[in-house]
Amino acid sequence: MEAFFPLIEQFHTQADPAFCGLGSLVMVLNALGVDPGRVWRGPWRWFSEELLDCCTPLSAVRIAGVTLDEVACLARCNGAEVQLGSPVQTALAEFRAAVDASTRAASPLMIASYSRSALGQTGAGHFSPIGGYHAGSDSVLVLDVARFKYPPHWVQLPVLFEAMRDIDPVTGRTRGWVTLKKRAVASAVSRFLVCTEGIATRVIIQRLLALSAEALSERPPASLDDLLTLSAEALGASGLCERVRLRPPETAEQHSLFRELVASLESLPLHQRAAEQLGAELGMRVTAWWLAAPAVAWQPLTAPLRAELAPLIDIGTLAEPLAAEVELLRSQVDFLLETPPPPA
Repeated sequence: MEAFFPLIEQFHTQADPAFCGLGSLVMVLNALGVDPGRVWRGPWRWFSEELLDCCTPLSAVRIAGVTLDEVACLARCNGAEVQLGSPVQTALAEFRAAVDASTRAASPLMIASYSRSALGQTGAGHFSPIGGYHAGSDSVLVLDVARFKYPPHWVQLPVLFEAMRDIDPVTGRTRGWVTLKKRAVASAVSRFLVCTEGIATRVIIQRLLALSAEALSERPPASLDDLLTLSAEALGASGLCERVRLRPPETAEQHSLFRELVASLESLPLHQRAAEQLGAELGMRVTAWWLAAPAVAWQPLTAPLRAELAPLIDIGTLAEPLAAEVELLRSQVDFLLETPPPPA
């Protein structure tokens, strides 16, 4: 029941009937003490649903809710380390061990995604944090964020596990759970980055990768400068820059963080070379792309180009704050590309 105490301090009622995923995430992020890096009200920085707007627009969430993948993506964007669990890929005993681990301490914490009807409740898919585990009865305490509908309640763990086998009609896959803990180093980028397409940003990144590969095949670059030009053209054609934007800084602290981040990027030899050739703004976009690009983006490059580009974006050569940001961006891009698309 160690998880119960930080969670109950932040016990939250979802602000909209479709906000169970967001409400659960608000509760857990606040319980973990994650700093949103943005002002909620007055001088206070605190998570509420309206601050979870960096991926899927809240207007869309009100209509369709969010999927487990989107909850995981939002959590990663907002300062948490995340592990996804599936009842198809995990045995009941492993789920029991995950519940046990997430209730014995204040971190990590767990959010479950399950079918209400499988629990004999009204409604369909739902999210709620897990606040405790009773080994004697093999039951979990569900801190239901729809407090206008159900109070906290105990559920037999095997029953909850089976309720997660329900197929989410949006993804075509089973529901499941996420365990979250506070990231050791806060991210500056995550406080400013907004992906207006949410989890569908995957499609745009895939388009960019395809456009880049096609251009490299049709017009093999003879130099790094040629590659930077091709990358700029592919970025423009993909539409990524229109759908992934930076939110303006809101506080003095954010202005300082933003300036430091921009200064770190501008000091990179790759940016200086790109800016000289493409201009400051486009050069920054191309630099950011290659810093965040997944391994598959390197496959079409010739060996000499790889040898020239690799040391320019090697995390080991970057200043520590920027290295942490680049590592997070790369992991988020990889997460998006690994997330299966919904059925056609």
